[in-house]
Amino acid sequence: MGRISVKGLGKAYKQYPTRASRLLEWLWPSRPRHSVHWILQDIDFEVQAGEAIGLVGVNGAGKSTLLKMIAGTTQPTAGKIQVEGRVAALLELGMGFHPEFTGRQNVIMAGQLLGLSVEEIQGLMPEIERFAEIGEAIDQPVRTYSSGMQMRLAFSVATARRPDVLIVDEALSVGDAYFQHKSFERIRGFRRSGTTLLIVSHDRSAIQSICDRALLLNGGKLVKQGDTESVMDYYNALLAERERNTVRQEMLADGKVRTISGSGEAAILDVRLLDEQGKAQDVVEVGEQVQIEVDVEVREPVERLVLGFMIKDRFGQPMYGINTHRSEQALDGLQAGERITYRFAFPMRLGKGNYSVAFCLSRLDSHLDRNYEWRDYGLVFQVMNLRREDFVGCTWLDASIDISRSLPEVPARNARSVS
Repeated sequence: MGRISVKGLGKAYKQYPTRASRLLEWLWPSRPRHSVHWILQDIDFEVQAGEAIGLVGVNGAGKSTLLKMIAGTTQPTAGKIQVEGRVAALLELGMGFHPEFTGRQNVIMAGQLLGLSVEEIQGLMPEIERFAEIGEAIDQPVRTYSSGMQMRLAFSVATARRPDVLIVDEALSVGDAYFQHKSFERIRGFRRSGTTLLIVSHDRSAIQSICDRALLLNGGKLVKQGDTESVMDYYNALLAERERNTVRQEMLADGKVRTISGSGEAAILDVRLLDEQGKAQDVVEVGEQVQIEVDVEVREPVERLVLGFMIKDRFGQPMYGINTHRSEQALDGLQAGERITYRFAFPMRLGKGNYSVAFCLSRLDSHLDRNYEWRDYGLVFQVMNLRREDFVGCTWLDASIDISRSLPEVPARNARSVS
């Protein structure tokens, strides 16, 4: 249970130039007066039972419309959708909540929309209240709730019973960090128990830590699907290249997909990871002093140039990143033909494992502003631990340990009284 199949899916809406046109078409249906606007077209994918899929794309790409059709709240114009099992959807914040009813009354109504009986909802109510943690507000009108409180209650209702398919559309971006962590832990628990997950999020870390694959929508089309890291890299490159189609991907020897994008006014010529003796290495030791060296060529006049790098673990999670904008070392007024060598020196305090380094040449702090070049997998290296203590985790903190020990006091014997 929990399998999703989407074939040739499309969604279109009628657009009328004026209100009168709508009325005239209703009176004389043989003379159409509308144009057709397609939100989604030719969408094909399958999600296997127990799989977690991330759905990404810019605003207006059709993500929410797709989720609504899978959840059954919107009907497709073309194509077929097959969903096996019980579906729980958290699409819009407080969707279906009546502002004048109390939280408890809304829980009963929302639970019934999910297919639960009143008796089942009453049985689940203590757990819903406990997980939502909104206290006495449960008996207050929902119009008095903050957006975070609405999200807490809506998520608690939707996940009160483990569904076969859970659909989440950005709702978890609202609220405090504590409840976001708590919610994602429940989602991970559902995954371990076999729930199929379809989630929309702009949080790269969330997508990569939870999902098996990712789908990228752009302009109402499914433009890419595959492993989360390569899809997210391509998506980030698309964000930077909204005006120039210069995104490309290439396969590396180890099977990884490298994404390169940029306008080309400045380019990365070479990158090296150097040890303490200045020799290029792809294997380094925990705690060793290293240096990342980057050669850059300016090909057209550039008003301002920033170089940054991001070290990522084998799952694509960011470990450390810095750029010359944040260190207040950006270069201004560069001329075509100039060459610059950047050197970033630091102790390798990462835990043992495999890592990659992404590089970015931009005008400001982010590659979303004048992306000259973005390069994933610019470096790949391994960290080994042969000299340090056998620690666990992704960061070596070199913790010192001090232990104080004291023996229990021995009570003195009572002296005998002599009469």
